[in-house]
Amino acid sequence: MLYEKGYIQSYKFEDNQVQGVIKIALKYHPLTKDSAILSLQRISKPGLRKYFKAEELPRVLNGLGIAVVSTSKGLMTDKEARNLKVGGEVMCYVY
Repeated sequence: MLYEKGYIQSYKFEDNQVQGVIKIALKYHPLTKDSAILSLQRISKPGLRKYFKAEELPRVLNGLGIAVVSTSKGLMTDKEARNLKVGGEVMCYVY
């Protein structure tokens, strides 16, 4: 999802004998060398899950960022969940 939205440059799955590894290449602005991801904030935690209805889903930076939402129809952004009128657990904010 972060690749589709333009926050990361590429990703690759590598299989280890012990556990799988995901290698991620971060995306940077060519002139200023600033990262595309300024902040990644975890919202739901194992001890406290945060669920929202479709009309109550939070807007991240007034729509400039995304909230990753786990719904019954799979992982999607807050905008996609609002359009499909489905709520769920907000995993994190990315901006």
